[in-house]
Amino acid sequence: MIRIVYYFASILIISCGSNESKYFVKGVVKKIPSDSMKIIIAHDTIPNLMMPMVMPFSIKTKSIAKNLEIGDSVHFDFIWEQTNPYAKNFLVVGKSNKEFEDDDFFEDKQFSERGIGELIDDITLLDLDSIEVKLLSSDGLYRFISFIFTRCPMPNMCPAVVSKNVYLANSFKEKQIQFLMISFDYVYDTPEVLRKFYGYLLDGTPNLNVLSSTGHVEGVYQLAKQVGCSFWGVDENKIGHTLRSVLVSPDRELLASWPGDDWNTEEVENVLKILME
Repeated sequence: MIRIVYYFASILIISCGSNESKYFVKGVVKKIPSDSMKIIIAHDTIPNLMMPMVMPFSIKTKSIAKNLEIGDSVHFDFIWEQTNPYAKNFLVVGKSNKEFEDDDFFEDKQFSERGIGELIDDITLLDLDSIEVKLLSSDGLYRFISFIFTRCPMPNMCPAVVSKNVYLANSFKEKQIQFLMISFDYVYDTPEVLRKFYGYLLDGTPNLNVLSSTGHVEGVYQLAKQVGCSFWGVDENKIGHTLRSVLVSPDRELLASWPGDDWNTEEVENVLKILME
């Protein structure tokens, strides 16, 4: 039996004005965070917009989430705005038998999450010249680390995190801190791809860097798990992920953590100013 939550028929992209478009989406509800205005959905390909992914969709009212359950197969409208894309008009069309689980391949202690004050293990990744670099070399620098990937289509997610890192890097050019953006898409985001996307941002900003995990899958998993960030589906080309940015001391101590993509730069600035002075 079809349970209607909100729905207006829409099959193709429909213009909703000069700055937004509407897309018809099919997917399965994976998670409904109680403390967030977002619903995690594993969606099919959205033609002319993005590949299949597991990702959070913003909603305007919590009443939408109250009418959904984990495992619901849903159709909905995705309103594409440049600053705040959101989902609406949900139609529950059935239940999915597909189960979603976090990747449990890496279960050793080295992949366990660290708490504030605990040490982060060093790992090796690739810089944009395809040279292996130690992430946490003992050079006396603090490191602000964020996770991204180039195929992220949501302007309020990875692109927003990139913009915040660029702003912070420019604000702390003369300080002993490095801002590192790490791609967990070890299949697609080679150093060459990352250079095409972000190379221009590094000009004149020596304390900003972008690192590739190509050929270093275990390392990026290890770091992500230790700081509380998750990603999955890279090999299947159906990427799902959470986001998190962390501050690490020169001695590899985890000092602070900002989950998600909606942290504000002012809060980070205040923490860094205290440390840098």
